[in-house]
Amino acid sequence: MDIGLLVALDALLSEGSVARAAERMNLSAPAMSRTLARLRLAVGDPLLVRAGRRMVPTPRAEAMRERVRALVADAQGLLRPDSLDPATLDRRFTLRTGFAGSIAADLLAALRQQAPNVTLRFVGEGEETADALRDGLVDLDIGVIGAMGPEVRVQTLYRETFAGVVRRGHPLLSEGSPDAASYAAAAHVTASRRGRTRGPVDDALERMGLARRVDLVVPDVHAALFAAAQTDLVATVPPTAARHAIELGLALEIFPLPVAVPEVAVAQAWHPRHDADPAHRILRDCVLAVARRLTQQRTNSA
Repeated sequence: MDIGLLVALDALLSEGSVARAAERMNLSAPAMSRTLARLRLAVGDPLLVRAGRRMVPTPRAEAMRERVRALVADAQGLLRPDSLDPATLDRRFTLRTGFAGSIAADLLAALRQQAPNVTLRFVGEGEETADALRDGLVDLDIGVIGAMGPEVRVQTLYRETFAGVVRRGHPLLSEGSPDAASYAAAAHVTASRRGRTRGPVDDALERMGLARRVDLVVPDVHAALFAAAQTDLVATVPPTAARHAIELGLALEIFPLPVAVPEVAVAQAWHPRHDADPAHRILRDCVLAVARRLTQQRTNSA
């Protein structure tokens, strides 16, 4: 069995999911499914079998798990050109995101547990291009990643929905959650890195013969939440961000959208020259762990 299949097997056994293993290895789900088929043929065992809505390892896979993990770790240690002691790492990473308010403090705390001398610099979102990654101006891009170029690595962190948010006591909620017509008739604030006033919400309203009025456009979600807290404007944002703002003391109320808006994938993107950089790998692993933990916590607090 070649090392690539061994690494894939480790990812599948660790994640217990073809989709999550694909994300971990920066592959598509169909590609990971084909890899699982090759592994099943090579091992002569199903390895993962469906149990309800999830997949569970077979007894053979359970018996192999720790040995596979050890073999992969040994191979990675042998092939890694430089060893790294995180405790002595002294490096500043630049991250581009519109979610700094939600993740910055927790990410720095998580990184400091491994690498106490690491510092972070967050910059605002700009154009949706890979130029900053290619030129080394940004180490990691976090957000709803558009077309970045075929060479850029993209890893999904979590999937996000949307909700309506207004100040506490807003008349829109005087009779409970609003219908689509009442929601559309209100004045809105929207967040867009490129200053756009139109988004998926407007497409959904248009299909119902409705349109909303956007009175304010701000560059990020947190600016939209602050605006909503101080005015009668309605913000449409990820509910996890809204719950975080409420935890920090903003007098806001969340309500379900009266229109169907598709989920979006929040991801991290980097240039492939960082693939084998152990310090950058520490950063990526921390971002993934912190993003998923915070999302789970804020979802559970709903």
